[in-house]
Amino acid sequence: MMVRRDPVGLGMTSQRARDRMVEQLRTLGIQNPRVLDVMRNLSRHLFVDEGLEVRAYENSPLPIGQGQTISQPYIVARMTEHIVAANPQTVLEIGTGSGYQAAVLSYLVPKVYSVERIESLLRNARRHFRSLGIDNVRSRHDDGRRGWPEEAPFDAIIVTAAGEYIDPLLAEQLAPGGVLIAPVGPQGGEQKLIRITRDVDGLHESVLEPLSFVPLLGGLL
Repeated sequence: MMVRRDPVGLGMTSQRARDRMVEQLRTLGIQNPRVLDVMRNLSRHLFVDEGLEVRAYENSPLPIGQGQTISQPYIVARMTEHIVAANPQTVLEIGTGSGYQAAVLSYLVPKVYSVERIESLLRNARRHFRSLGIDNVRSRHDDGRRGWPEEAPFDAIIVTAAGEYIDPLLAEQLAPGGVLIAPVGPQGGEQKLIRITRDVDGLHESVLEPLSFVPLLGGLL
């Protein structure tokens, strides 16, 4: 699936700004050429709030309303690298947010399922998907902590907000041979990106790197 190339604009939304972002990602250790190509060509400025477009290709998180953010490009790229390394056919995303992470995955994975608890954010994300012609993302307004059991198991699961632990109900939806990538840790305390894999012996956890995320919350808005 090729990335739709929309008009890239001028100045800080230009192709030059995208190229600078990708070069910075390379410097930070992102190596997968498919991930870098998608992030070079996908219009991140379409996913940020009006007035923040000029900052869309900075390597920083940006507010999207409701106390949520669009993750910095490095985090999106790093988590995506870990996901695509497993060569999944299906991915479950917990926390649709702006829709940018799901959009990146949509060009690398045949089927993406995404759950968002804040209805207004989900409406905006769906609008972005339609405008880009993305038709392999299914989204749902629900409490992401419970996953999407009706469509389980998933070859990969990605969580875009930090909880203090991985809910066992979510881990149970990981297919054999699958990988789950998630930030874990208390708000205001040390958080880390972890990888959980499943094999015949059960679940195995490893720590990837420290980071900081918005909290993983329950309930619907």
